Amino acid sequence: MKIALSLSFVLLLSASFAQKQKAPKLVVGIVVDQMMYEYLYRYQSRFSKGGFRLLMEKGTNCMNTRYNYVPTYTGPGHASIYTGTTPSSHGIVGNEWYDRELGETVNCVTDTAYYTIGSSSSEGMRSPKNLYCSTITDQLKLTYPQGKVISLSLKDRSAILPGGHMSDGSYWYDRKTGHMITSNFYQKEMAAWVNRYNELLIPETSMRQSWNTLYPLETYTASGPDNSPYEVLIAGKEQPVFPYQFDTLATKDQLSLFMLTPFANTFLTDFAIAALDAESLGKDEVTDFLAISYSTPDIAGHAFGPRSVEIEDMYLRLDLELQRLFQTLNKKVGKDWVVFLTADHAVVQVPQLLLDNNLPGGYFFSNQIMADLEDLMKVEFGANLILSNDNHNIYLDEDLLKFLQLDQNQVESRIASFLKELDEVEEAYTSRQLESLYSMGGRDEMVRNGYHPSRSGNVVYTLKPGYLEKSKDSEAARRGTSHGSPYGYDTHVPLLWYGSQIPKQKVMTPYEITDIVPTLMHLLRVSSPPCAEGKTILEIWK
Repeated sequence: MKIALSLSFVLLLSASFAQKQKAPKLVVGIVVDQMMYEYLYRYQSRFSKGGFRLLMEKGTNCMNTRYNYVPTYTGPGHASIYTGTTPSSHGIVGNEWYDRELGETVNCVTDTAYYTIGSSSSEGMRSPKNLYCSTITDQLKLTYPQGKVISLSLKDRSAILPGGHMSDGSYWYDRKTGHMITSNFYQKEMAAWVNRYNELLIPETSMRQSWNTLYPLETYTASGPDNSPYEVLIAGKEQPVFPYQFDTLATKDQLSLFMLTPFANTFLTDFAIAALDAESLGKDEVTDFLAISYSTPDIAGHAFGPRSVEIEDMYLRLDLELQRLFQTLNKKVGKDWVVFLTADHAVVQVPQLLLDNNLPGGYFFSNQIMADLEDLMKVEFGANLILSNDNHNIYLDEDLLKFLQLDQNQVESRIASFLKELDEVEEAYTSRQLESLYSMGGRDEMVRNGYHPSRSGNVVYTLKPGYLEKSKDSEAARRGTSHGSPYGYDTHVPLLWYGSQIPKQKVMTPYEITDIVPTLMHLLRVSSPPCAEGKTILEIWK
C-alpha cells in the first residue's frame, strides 16, 4: 500500500510539473549511427565543453539504456526510436529483408512508385510506406499542423524513418552525385535552399584534402595502434594508417568514400544549420522538430572497428560539430530548445581481435553452412526448400512445401535443430515459437520483439557472443566489424537529454529505446503514437 501511494504521489507530481512546463520551440533528435555507450567515457577527457560533455554534465544522462529487440540494425533502430515500439509492430525488421511476393531482397525504404528529386539517379525512389506505425513526428504534425518536421542524414533510411509519413522535408545523400536529394513522396521539386547548398559542391571540395588526425598521433591513447591488422584497407592503401589521401581516386569513388570521412559530419551539420535558417525552425510558438542522423561513424566503424585511431579521431571531430550545432541553436533559437542524443545500435569488437586475445568470438561462414543445409533438405525432404538467408532469417519456399505436402512445422524444426548443433549458433527459433502467445523472457523475447510474420523468415537464429556472419573465409573477411546481435555490446547505447527545463542528473534506472517516444510525447504536448508501448522517463520531469 505504501509503495502504491508513493508511486501515485510521484506520478501526480510529475504530471503537475509537466502541466506547468510549456513545449519547447524546437526539439532536435540526434542519432549517432553505431555509437557505443563507452565512447562517452573513453574519449570524455578530450571532448570540448560544448559537445558531448555539455549533454553529459549539464543534462540528463540515462546511463542504462538498451535495445529490447534483435536485430540491432540501422533501419529497425531509427524506426523504434521514433515509433516507440519494436519491429514486431512497426515492421522494419532489417535494413533489408526477403520479399516473398517479389522474390527478392528489398531495401526497407525503397518505393518504386516514386522518383528522385535533386538528381537523375534512382537513389530517391524511396518512401516510408514500409513503416507500419506512425512516429512521434507524425503525431506532432497531426496535433499541430503548423509545426514543421525536417529530417536529414547521409543514409536514406536514417532520414526517412525519423521523418515519418508527414515530414515537411526529408533529405539524404546521393553518393552518385554528391547531392542531398529527396523523393517526390515529399515534394514535387527541390526546395531552393537545398539546391543552393548542393551548388557549393562540398563533397568534391572536401575530398581534395587529406584526412589526418586532429591532434598529434601519439596522443591517441584511447585506441590501439594506428597500423592494425583488424582494419579494412581503403583508398588503395597498403596499410590502414593516417593520413588518408583521396584526391588521387576517381571522382565516383571520392563521392562514395566521402561518407566514410569526418568531412561528411561537417557537411551534415552545415546542412542542418542551413535547414534551421531556411525553414525558420524554432521561430514561433508552435514546436518544430529537426531529426539529424550522423551516419559516418557507422560507415567508418564497419571498416576500422571500435579500437581504431580512426574512430577516436572521428568522435573528437564529431564532438566539435555538436558544439557548433548547439552554439548555433542558442544563437538562432535562444534557450527554448531540447535535444536528445542516442544511437541506433552499437557494435562488436572485430572478432579476429577477440580470437587473438583468447576472448570468445569468431565467424559464421554462411556459404558453406547454407550449402550443407540445402543438401540436408534434399536428403530428408526431397527438395531444396530454402529461398533465402537474410539477417539470420531463413526463408522457406512455402508454395513448394504445400505442393510436396510437407509439414511446415516439421521442416522448420529440423532446420532449427541443425543450426543449434553448430558451434557458432546460440539459438534458433521456428515461426510457431515466435508467434506463440506465451511469455519468452530474456534474449528469447528480444528475438520475438524483432520478428514480424509477414517479413521475417521461417527460422530465426542468433550467434554466440562475439561472432559475426560472413559469406566465406578470407583475410579481408576477418577485417572490420558489424552489429545486429542481442548482446550488450550491440544493445547498450547512450541516451542524453539537454535543453529547456531538462534537469542536470545521472540516471541509473534501466530504460529501453522504446521509452524515448513516451517521454517526447509529454515534451511535445501530443497524444501517444498508436503503436508506442514504452514508459515515460520520469526523471526528466524531476
